[in-house]
Amino acid sequence: MEYNEIIASKPVVLVEFYATWCPHCKRMMPVVEQLGELLDGSADIYQLDIDENEPVAEAQEVNGVPTFIIYKDGKEEWRQSGEIDGQELLARIQSYF
Repeated sequence: MEYNEIIASKPVVLVEFYATWCPHCKRMMPVVEQLGELLDGSADIYQLDIDENEPVAEAQEVNGVPTFIIYKDGKEEWRQSGEIDGQELLARIQSYF
């Protein structure tokens, strides 16, 4: 799936750029998984490994991992790098519904 298709797959989409070797990313994995369960399909969540998706990560100017980007109707609305509290991230996503 192309990145433009990913970010337009639902009205609200969260993309996480991560790396398998990143300890912060590893700590966020269960948080992001739980978000998927809590959102129950109301928003799409995609996790992209920067090592496997280097051209996409570069095109999106991802300079650190994890980087979270929320898209609303295919347009970037919010971005943050680093660990983030799960409830805060959930509230951020829900604010775009």
